[in-house]
Amino acid sequence: MTRPTDLNIAGAVDLSRLAKPAAAPTSTSPYVMDVSEADFEDKVLRRSLQVPVLVDFWADWCGPCKQLSPILERLAEEGGGSWVLAKVDVDANQALSGQLQIQSIPAVFLALGGRLVPGFQGALPEAQLRQFLEQVLDAARQAGLPGPDGEVSQEAPGPVPVDPELVAAEDALAAEDYAGAVAAYDALLARKPGDAEATLGKAWSQLLQRAVDLDPEQVLAAAAAAPDDVAKQTAAADVEILTEQIQPAIDRLIAFVQRSAGDDRNQARSHLLELFSVLDPEDERIVNGRRALSNALY
Repeated sequence: MTRPTDLNIAGAVDLSRLAKPAAAPTSTSPYVMDVSEADFEDKVLRRSLQVPVLVDFWADWCGPCKQLSPILERLAEEGGGSWVLAKVDVDANQALSGQLQIQSIPAVFLALGGRLVPGFQGALPEAQLRQFLEQVLDAARQAGLPGPDGEVSQEAPGPVPVDPELVAAEDALAAEDYAGAVAAYDALLARKPGDAEATLGKAWSQLLQRAVDLDPEQVLAAAAAAPDDVAKQTAAADVEILTEQIQPAIDRLIAFVQRSAGDDRNQARSHLLELFSVLDPEDERIVNGRRALSNALY
């Protein structure tokens, strides 16, 4: 993991060869932008002449990305425009990812004064992210960036209140304490029933907790040898989701639902719905998977 310390903007990445036609924005937040290869220069490099831009390289299948992105988005809102967050889907922007030699995600880069440098990799705890942002804003002040209102940026805005359970859960996830994360999300849900971030975070934590000690090859071999064992099939689906084999995981559990009955069938159905909850609901595989599950049941 790259530590987010000792910022150095001496090395700049040449992105001039990227295509530059305009791309339609998909984010409604003024401080969080969805960015593609088409508008990277305008939204990131040119914007960084005014305020720092953090570039979050992510993917829908990446569990740690789902831990990091909500924290970054919340901190961007808290920052009130003193810096902005640019989100880049690596699957949809492979040329850019390749040019930056991104080997693992989440990966965060910093654009400052029109230059792009590596920031850090991995899902860091919120406390470390705040320290990193303090360095970023200090570097922006030293560089004399005009700030969001065209004036030299002063002190960063003070922190806004956050749910302590959410911070505890995020720190537990960063430390790979998945049981602790589940407990923290449960505490938040007890106080704020139905909270979307806590619901998603708990589902991811439970998935990681179930699979943390599993050997993928052994789990898949055991499932192949026992096609009617619901525990082995659901464990195999967990492994497939975490190894980016989303369609095989969906197909596996739908096939099990089709050929089973009673409690085993209900367990497989519930497990598949839980896996759906940690994936992008607009992903075509998830949309089709829900339809296939409905057909298998009725």
